[in-house]
Amino acid sequence: MILILFSHNMITRIVKLSFKDTEVANFLSFFDQTKEAVVQFPGCRGMKLLNDQNSPCIFFTYSQWESEEALENYRNSDLFKIIWPRLKIGFNQRAEAWTCKVNFESYISDFQSNQSII
Repeated sequence: MILILFSHNMITRIVKLSFKDTEVANFLSFFDQTKEAVVQFPGCRGMKLLNDQNSPCIFFTYSQWESEEALENYRNSDLFKIIWPRLKIGFNQRAEAWTCKVNFESYISDFQSNQSII
């Protein structure tokens, strides 16, 4: 069993990014160049890039932060000031973002296969 400890202040940031079809390759290349800098930013606990399986121009970033303060520090950083304007150039619609608290998280490996869930 894997135990994951969360701070009561930990948050998840989900950002929906919709790109012009001609900009997807540029976005993926730029993301690849900058992803480590974001993940290594103080307070970032991890990040995923998701791609809508039915709409190849729609992506979601899913990042976990120690606190809202850590996220705000990133959003006010020089790094963000480099990344965000570059991303916006390729958008075909305004980005949408949600800041969520984690109420529950588990993975299939957390449950033994012979254990009844109900």
